[in-house]
Amino acid sequence: MVKTMENIITTENLEFAYLGADDSEPRIVLRGLDLEIEQGTFVAILGHNGSGKSTLAKHFNAILLPSGGRVLVCGADTSNEELVLEIRRRVGMVFQNPDNQIVATVVEEDVAFAPENLGYPSDEIRRRVDEALKNVGMYQYREHAPHLLSGGQKQRVAIAGVLAMEPQCVVFDEPTAMLDPKGRESIIKVIRNLRNNLGVTVVLITHHMDEAIYADRVIVMSEGKVLLDAAPREVFMDDKTLRQAGLDVPVTTSLLHKLKEDGFDLPLDALTVDECADAIFAAIG
Repeated sequence: MVKTMENIITTENLEFAYLGADDSEPRIVLRGLDLEIEQGTFVAILGHNGSGKSTLAKHFNAILLPSGGRVLVCGADTSNEELVLEIRRRVGMVFQNPDNQIVATVVEEDVAFAPENLGYPSDEIRRRVDEALKNVGMYQYREHAPHLLSGGQKQRVAIAGVLAMEPQCVVFDEPTAMLDPKGRESIIKVIRNLRNNLGVTVVLITHHMDEAIYADRVIVMSEGKVLLDAAPREVFMDDKTLRQAGLDVPVTTSLLHKLKEDGFDLPLDALTVDECADAIFAAIG
């Protein structure tokens, strides 16, 4: 595979297996993946539990290292121990449980944790903390105790902690899995802002179809391989392949399919609620 400077992450024939207990066979999770993620894009990776999507995510900043093949971050091989710190500065990760990422008793102190440990001067830390909190809409809570915040607010603080390192890419590993609908909506809004207004590359690992409709590109995984890799409209029109992979289509797409089966002449590529409403109105108007 040809690597270009436009790719922030490249995987080449990536394989990974978890070692088996005692003398049992290793469990193969990733099977020869070749992927390129371009700088400044929003990529959603979908798959049922056990598809390999979260394992793949952990390879993007060297939490896991390949059993075979390699992963490159801005051209740097993640297997090179001397480059791990720099790789993790460039690619930050946000996990599904924010309590596992929050380490301080005051919001702004938590967001400052990584820059302080990297040795930045105090005025630079202050700038990074303030900007990160403003970018996730949590600046007014900077002196609050994290344990008093809602789940969605805690997750935004965790995101701010990653942003304070000023990464080029943020990988979100099912960041809304533990949140209610309001919390989910707030996190997706933050993710879209990172991509649209800050130019940060976003990789979103999720099993919520509705969260992927705003991505530039959707990758569907099953049994450690890529089944689909295209724009959201193209991927979600292939409902047969999605259902074979144990996934549903977005609610809007499902509604349009059902109405079309009932005889309405409707497009099947209207993904957002507004697009779906407009398509239905046009058909019955």
